Amino acid sequence: MGPYGSNILITGATSGIGLASLHLFAERGWQVWGVSRRGEIAESLPPNVHIYPLDIRDEVKVEQTIAAIESEAKSLTGEGIGVILHCAGFGIAGAAEDTPLEMVYQQFETNFFGVLKVNRHLLPFMRERKASLVITMGSVGGKISLPFQSHYSSTKFAIEAYSDALRMEGRAFGLRATVVEAGDTKTPFTAQRVAAIPEGSPYSEQGIHAIEQMGKDEQGGYPPSKVAKTVWRLAQRSSPPPRVAVGLSYKVLLLLKRILPDRLVLFLVRKLYLT
Repeated sequence: MGPYGSNILITGATSGIGLASLHLFAERGWQVWGVSRRGEIAESLPPNVHIYPLDIRDEVKVEQTIAAIESEAKSLTGEGIGVILHCAGFGIAGAAEDTPLEMVYQQFETNFFGVLKVNRHLLPFMRERKASLVITMGSVGGKISLPFQSHYSSTKFAIEAYSDALRMEGRAFGLRATVVEAGDTKTPFTAQRVAAIPEGSPYSEQGIHAIEQMGKDEQGGYPPSKVAKTVWRLAQRSSPPPRVAVGLSYKVLLLLKRILPDRLVLFLVRKLYLT
């Protein structure tokens, strides 16, 4: 048992990093609650894993589901959820200028406002514990903007700011908040990314090249189990850092971002994706 007990709630729990984390925590004896829009996993699960269907964009359903999970957790273990891991999200790839606004709203509704809605209804329970942890899956793209992922990067930049404020506000209640800055990871996220390049867009050629490069990088990236191990280590620390990058190469990249002039950083990113 870690400093926050041994009950965890994971959003986006049926694929990618969420699913890898679900398996890791379950294997190590935690009670694991997972939510996703699908609400099911195509494999047998141990009795300490509990899956609920939930669209985190629907605040009424979020409130109802959080209450049900808290009740079940207390019934089974005598305590509520001590750790929340936010993994739900998706990507839109398109130019900053002509990505349809409706798609941009959808991107923020899931990647940012979905996190806020879950926290809004879970944090009152977590505050009562006097020791709890909010882990949000961020991205290197939340520290370095990526071409043709401007809206996705914006949601991750927003997560960084939100988590820092939550960390400061929650300290008096024993609440910790941290962001996991994942880099290229081999998950279904690549195949599920929505390409938003309208027919006749002046950005088509560059955009298609950038999206193809992103896909290659992601599918050659780390397995989700590597990120899950980072999450596990955070859940064992009574004072986790505000953010942690996964993998040495991304730690070096973010260090260079702090050292190098912005103009040079943008030049290097542009050369990586647009040539």
